[in-house]
Amino acid sequence: MPEGVLREAVIDSGAITANVRHLRALTGAEVIAVVKADGYGHGGVRAAVAALEGGANRLGVADIGEALALRRAGIDAPILAWLHAPGASFAEAAAEGIELGISSFDQLLAAAAAASAVRVVGVHLKVETGLGRNGIAPEDCAVVFAEAARLERIGKIRVLGIFSHLSNTTPHDDRAALARFRDALALASVHGLAPQVRHLAASHAAIDLPEARFGCVRLGIAIYGLSPFADRNSADLGLRPAMTLRAPVAAVRRVGAGHGVSYGYLHRAQRETTLALVPLGYADGVPRSASGAGAVRIGRSTFPVAGRIAMDQLVVDVGDAPVAVGDEAVLFGDPTLGMPPVEAWADAAGTINYEIVTRIGPRVPRRQVTQ
Repeated sequence: MPEGVLREAVIDSGAITANVRHLRALTGAEVIAVVKADGYGHGGVRAAVAALEGGANRLGVADIGEALALRRAGIDAPILAWLHAPGASFAEAAAEGIELGISSFDQLLAAAAAASAVRVVGVHLKVETGLGRNGIAPEDCAVVFAEAARLERIGKIRVLGIFSHLSNTTPHDDRAALARFRDALALASVHGLAPQVRHLAASHAAIDLPEARFGCVRLGIAIYGLSPFADRNSADLGLRPAMTLRAPVAAVRRVGAGHGVSYGYLHRAQRETTLALVPLGYADGVPRSASGAGAVRIGRSTFPVAGRIAMDQLVVDVGDAPVAVGDEAVLFGDPTLGMPPVEAWADAAGTINYEIVTRIGPRVPRRQVTQ
């Protein structure tokens, strides 16, 4: 660990670039690289630049604020934002050339209202195919498509894409949603819409359901080198995890049998042992629910967290292992390099790898490397 560093997330931007390049080749499709939620915790601008270097054609974010942050950072690639506050104005987004995901008739009218004599607003119409979230309801598609075609003819909007999202529940469920998506595409064509891109598949379906690719896929978790599947890991998919979360051992204490550890004494030493203090806690996004179970690698060995994870720190019972202040403690990283996988923390916390990396908080500095 560098001297004076209390905690850090090391972000391998080269891994993001390599993952995008690999997935483009695998799917044979255009890529919308999803960099919402600060690039799943990796840094939105950093992830966007790395993904574009890997051949991504567009960037995807949840909201307009995220899109504008990318523009302010100098990124001029196409950006799609698809989740909007009720009654939101699209004027600033339109002025910055942000493409808007449209899920209702009212949003379509708001997008048209943001157009000007010199500016057509690019939109992607989102259709509901069974996930039960946002998206144009099947019974409303005909009206929305007809109005979109009219607004396109008079130069207010341009329908760049039609999209939806899959549940990844079962192949049967996803193929049923795929059929509904095809129906929506056919109806859009009847109304004279001819979008440049059609996108339904996120990482899970992009890899596992080729018929859902439609020449364009939205890739989120996979570009960060993590698997969207429970039964296949990153290496199985040819991906490199981009984030390593680590901290130096801040204190070492030798204690006797029966000594309690952290709040509530959920852990008591079974025998004389060494406790190592690691300055990462739930204020940094380390899940408290993984107390007593999360994996930490120190030296060449991996140990479970001992006792309750606190706001700023956690404790590892290392037994008689030779651990010293300043030794590197890795919570997760690339398992092919001997580090605990992020999935070990997800399993310990009863959640998914997406949440673990995304929840790493702003108190943890990100340090970019390229390998």
